[in-house]
Amino acid sequence: MTRATIELGDVTPHNLQQLKRLNQVVFPVSYNDKFYKDILEAGELAKLAYYNDIVVGAVCCRIDVLDGSRRLYIMTLGCLAPYRKRGIGAKMLEHVLNFVEKDGDFHSIFLHVQVNNQSAIDFYKKFGFEIVETKEQYYKRIEPADAHVLMKLLRPQKNFSEPEK
Repeated sequence: MTRATIELGDVTPHNLQQLKRLNQVVFPVSYNDKFYKDILEAGELAKLAYYNDIVVGAVCCRIDVLDGSRRLYIMTLGCLAPYRKRGIGAKMLEHVLNFVEKDGDFHSIFLHVQVNNQSAIDFYKKFGFEIVETKEQYYKRIEPADAHVLMKLLRPQKNFSEPEK
């Protein structure tokens, strides 16, 4: 039996519909046209995951600035249920972690996870994310409506860091 290949590919106008379908199946919330328009301009921050050439997952991020610090926000990272536990989510998250490491100027990475999604919480904790707060009524029209904010700190705030040698 040959080993399965997992590859990441760009989101383009030609495969945007596949991303939309995937998100409809994987996530309990729906995303508007502006979300998808922005994704087309996200470059390395939006990737489709292919398992043996079949689209089975996607990750979409954006850069937020808070108090002068750049933070990467993972808007979506998901994989079709039959393909979970095969390293696809890890490959997508590693792509994001490599991106912020290469850039070198991000304070943190964060995302929202529905409070009852224990498998997602466990997944992110394996990569060093921690629950930093819980937002009540974060989601509209889904239950539970509350979301945990998970964050991975990439570097301390400038004023706490050691001086450069």
